[in-house]
Amino acid sequence: MTITRRSILGAAPVLAAGAALCGGGQALTGPALAQGRTAPLRVGVIPILAAAPIYVAEKEGWLKQAGLSLAVTTFESGPNMIQALASGTLDIYVAGVAPLGVARSKGIDVKVVAATSVEENVFVAGPKLARFAEPGVAPAEVFKRYRESAGTPARLATQPLGSVPNTTLQHWLWEVAKADPKDVTIVSMGIDATQQAVLAGAVEGGILREPAVSIVTGRNPAIRLMALGGAMFPSQPGTVVAVTRSLLDKEPEIVQAIVTGIVRAVDLIGREPERVAPVIEAALGKGLVDTATIRRALASPATRFAADPRPIVEPTAAMQRYQVTIGALDREVPLDGLFEPRFYERAVAAK
Repeated sequence: MTITRRSILGAAPVLAAGAALCGGGQALTGPALAQGRTAPLRVGVIPILAAAPIYVAEKEGWLKQAGLSLAVTTFESGPNMIQALASGTLDIYVAGVAPLGVARSKGIDVKVVAATSVEENVFVAGPKLARFAEPGVAPAEVFKRYRESAGTPARLATQPLGSVPNTTLQHWLWEVAKADPKDVTIVSMGIDATQQAVLAGAVEGGILREPAVSIVTGRNPAIRLMALGGAMFPSQPGTVVAVTRSLLDKEPEIVQAIVTGIVRAVDLIGREPERVAPVIEAALGKGLVDTATIRRALASPATRFAADPRPIVEPTAAMQRYQVTIGALDREVPLDGLFEPRFYERAVAAK
């Protein structure tokens, strides 16, 4: 999705909400609004349902009305996207919040300005593992029974160490389910590879997000949703929209326009899923996922859209503490200054 970005002069309908948002709280004048870059905003996303608000905001024309265009690059995981942030090739990050702690520990200054989804990472069991997941059988016992039957640990796929999916899986296994480490093996791979591995039976289970959950369970009903995100990590923080400090300081009106678009998109997705399903299918399906699957994904128990970044501040701190425990972070990084909710608050106040 790359379209030309025009001057933001005359973008009052969306930008009025951010007109008073400048680095020190100064009002933005008309000339200040006109001083935008000619290049598109460089946006990194993971191709999951939680990224849908950015696509919906663009398709509805709200970003275009604000004079914005996006140059979108997809990534396999949040940690991979951090490298792009570090190299200065991204302006906006749409992915899990956990890797941003790693980014801050490396001196990469980013700000979370909105959320898009919470509790989105869930665990699915492949057919070989699912047959042991009978009603009333605890997850730890399921893994134990599988190992005793197969003679090998259950292979569980997830994204790299430091990602929200990896952290969520480890927290669930060791802190919630109290699984025996000898009963499972964690296999690190990208998001697409995880989906394919679950479908092919190359792993016994894995962490997936929508629409992958609906895809794999639709293609093979023997694949089962075994644990929801909130049970795996309470109030699990999910996908967020983060911007570089440079973008926020130099072009706060652009940040406001993006956040306002996200807020409107989350609201529209909740009210009119049938309307937005084709838009999301076009952005994420790439001809491989039909609109009916996207509709199932939107109605899935694994789907919880939410734009307010404030409720995930403490869960993010809790997740970071756990990342230190599992070695994903050397130390806790203060979260003071990571979250910047004023753009969300202004967007809501302007509704």
